[in-house]
Parts: sequence; C-alpha cells; structure tokens
Amino acid sequence: MRYFLTVTSICLFSFFGCNQVNKSIQETLHPLDTTTRKIINKGIERPDIKKIIDSQITMVNSMIQTHTNQHIEVHLDGESKKFLSDRRGLEKAEEELRQLPQYAGKEIFIYQSIHFYDDGSINVMLQHPANPMYVDQYSYKEGEWLAPVPVQLSARAEAANRMVPLDSISFITAFKVAKNYNQKVNEVEGAKPINSVYASIWDKRIRWFPATINGSRERYSIEFNSDGSLKRFSVQ
Repeated sequence: MRYFLTVTSICLFSFFGCNQVNKSIQETLHPLDTTTRKIINKGIERPDIKKIIDSQITMVNSMIQTHTNQHIEVHLDGESKKFLSDRRGLEKAEEELRQLPQYAGKEIFIYQSIHFYDDGSINVMLQHPANPMYVDQYSYKEGEWLAPVPVQLSARAEAANRMVPLDSISFITAFKVAKNYNQKVNEVEGAKPINSVYASIWDKRIRWFPATINGSRERYSIEFNSDGSLKRFSVQ
C-alpha cells in the first residue's frame, strides 16, 4: 500500500502542480511512467500492487487527455485545412524548417514536444542554434515558419533529457499517426476523427499522442510505434 500512496501522490502532484495546459500535457505523463517503471523493476511482483498502479496511470491519463482535448478545441477554432492528411504539406513544412538560415550547417534539436494541427499549423520548441542552453518556440502558420520566440526554462529543467534530433522525428509520422488513429475511430461508436497529434519527449524517448479514443459507450487506449504504425489498441 505504501507504493500505491507513493504513485498516487506523484500522479496528483504532477497533474495539479501544472499551471499551464501545455505543461500539464508535456511534463506530467512521462515522469509518471518513469517512476512506475522504476518501482516495478525493483522487484514488485504482487498482482494487487500492479493493478493499483495501472489504475492510477489510467486515471491520470484520462485527466491529461481531457486537458489535451480542451487545448485542441481552443486552438482549432478556425476552419480545418485537413493538414494532417496532407502528406506533401507536412514534408514541405519539415523541409523549410531544415532550411532556416540560422540552422545552416547545424543539427536541429527538438525540445519537449512537437504539435501538429489540422488547421495547418505546427508548434515546436528548438534548441537555440548558437547557445545550447537556450530554447526558442517556433510556429508554422499559413505555410511559413514565423520568427522564433524565446522560451523561459525552469532552472530545474533537465533539457538534455528532453531533446532529440529532428532527424528522429519525421513530420510524415504525424500523417501516419492521424491515419491509423482515424481508422480505429471508424470502429468505435460515437468516436470523433482526430484534429491534432503531438510527439512528447522524455528521457530521449519519443511517444506519440493522443493515447485514447473516446466513444459513446467505451473508451480505448491506443499507442503508436516511433514510425507512426499502430502498436497497441485495447479497451480500457
């Protein structure tokens, strides 16, 4: 039971301690997964403890998904341009990001997450091209990358563990995630097609979201491989 209380405390602290939706989405889920994994790896084999841990993970994932949906609804208040199904459009956005003059001859690193929206926009934070201690926010709108905006990082932020090279995240993966997600939506009564996908980075690992499909009668968990193919799909 001590482990249950520990994991529950981590869940609630991670979720309610976030003041911004993006921070809740990007920084809450993976610390929970990391902590849970460490606990299990130490030798906890009791089925009752694992069941409790799984229950807590499901609860927090549900809360995070609710905030994710709210964020998406606020962002996508305009007309959909079906950007997630526009393979060439996504390729073009990636090509133009790589061609930004400030990154000429330099490797580009993505920090924390990258968000793709069906209205034709992309939000991503990149390591500063000259000072590796800095991070800038980049936004793609109306077919072009806007000027970067400086980002304030927490003094406790482990930036190195939240970065991966752009080469490890193909924009085409967003197209594949959206396609595979929507194929499963067609199998779930009352579920709605996706209008946003994002990749989150933790411990130099990449995970694609959303992680749930909500129907009128059932809720499903969905997980993707790093290339956007379907890894797991199961009822919660």
